[in-house]
Amino acid sequence: MRAVSIVVLLAIALAGCALKAPPDSSEVKDQALTHARSPAHWESRGAIPGAVAGGWLATFGEPGLNALAEEALEYNADLRVAAARVEQAAGYVKVAGGNLYPAVDAGGRASVKDAGGTQGGGLSASWELDLWGRVRYGVRAAESQHASAQADYSYARESLAALVAKGWFLATETALQRQLAREIVGSSERLLRLAQERQRVGKGDALDIATAEASLGGYRDALRQVERAQEQSLRALELLLGRYPSAALQAPVKLSALPGPVPAGLPSELLERRPDVVAAERRVAAAFDRVEEARTAMLPTISLTTSLGYLSSDVFVLQNINNPVWGFAAIFNVPLFRGGALEAQVEVRTAEQKQAIAEYSRTGIRAFSDVENALSGELASREREAILAKTVADNERALDLVMTRYRLGTTDLRAVLQQQLVLFAARSTLLRVRSEQLVQRVNLHLALGGGFETSAPARPR
Repeated sequence: MRAVSIVVLLAIALAGCALKAPPDSSEVKDQALTHARSPAHWESRGAIPGAVAGGWLATFGEPGLNALAEEALEYNADLRVAAARVEQAAGYVKVAGGNLYPAVDAGGRASVKDAGGTQGGGLSASWELDLWGRVRYGVRAAESQHASAQADYSYARESLAALVAKGWFLATETALQRQLAREIVGSSERLLRLAQERQRVGKGDALDIATAEASLGGYRDALRQVERAQEQSLRALELLLGRYPSAALQAPVKLSALPGPVPAGLPSELLERRPDVVAAERRVAAAFDRVEEARTAMLPTISLTTSLGYLSSDVFVLQNINNPVWGFAAIFNVPLFRGGALEAQVEVRTAEQKQAIAEYSRTGIRAFSDVENALSGELASREREAILAKTVADNERALDLVMTRYRLGTTDLRAVLQQQLVLFAARSTLLRVRSEQLVQRVNLHLALGGGFETSAPARPR
């Protein structure tokens, strides 16, 4: 009994051994981004100094867009999958934490014979003392995995809001492109009538009519393609909302005004703010604890067991047994030979840790690239808009001049049709660039990780 007491006291003293701390965010950066150090400022032109702010969805001033984002957050299937992963991770934390406490079981038995029977029952408890922290490493790994799932869920919400916003702007653009295509068809119809009238009065010929009819057919085909693109954009947006894809959603017929410049913060702050990078960093911490969990599984273990029970019989008289019966034991176990399984488990967990660091590197570099691309893309679209706006004005003036010449008979219809086509292409491209500006602004907000909500994000349900 004295030996058992000494073992128990020693086990309790060792059970409080401190765990090794996983690498913090700065250490993870040093390991994962040795070849991609963050610069002091963003390299792309157009970056505005200042702290990154949240609530970017409201800056577009579109109540309908805000309502669609809320609908998507409620019914989108992919987001519900991410929320379920958070619930699963929370359950694994509880499972791992249960190993820190004693396991208590109740049991009983009964047998019946001709002359009577026996009955018995009792309670048993066992507790593995966490000498080296194996169980606590497992709990901490589960907690880090849970934190990673929560960060992934936050990024999924941000990405969904961004997809809804970009889908909204695309649907608006296709609606405006359809209006533009209808205008061009109407202009071509008027031009055909003019060619027919010129032939009637003897100033035109059949070639002008045939050319005008061919041009009108091409514009009608372009209109049908734009109508098809609009249906596809509406169905894609409805899928994000969790609706049936019927293309029944009403898109606005005016693009939102581009909000003012967005402060981009500092590159060094990005990795601490973006949820997907935070999730990757938490997975590195979980992998570290899994390695330590596997290493400590190779060390000796001590388990304490106790039991309390009773036994009675109608068949025979029990000798030298006092009811209830109790017992206590300390079990010492040393893993001597497992066929290399324990060592292999350490190797597997070490490889998983290397993988987690590599994935953090990939996520971090992609985060930097997202911001740089969004900054340069927005600047390029602004510069293109200024160029295209002047191009459209010049082409409109040129079309007026060539139409005047055609009416006067100093040029043929081919010059008019050619100038009309150039103007149509310029107007369509200008509309595309204005829509692209809004998309790039959404990309910039998502890349910076500022958050689309004005209040605290909801927890997964």
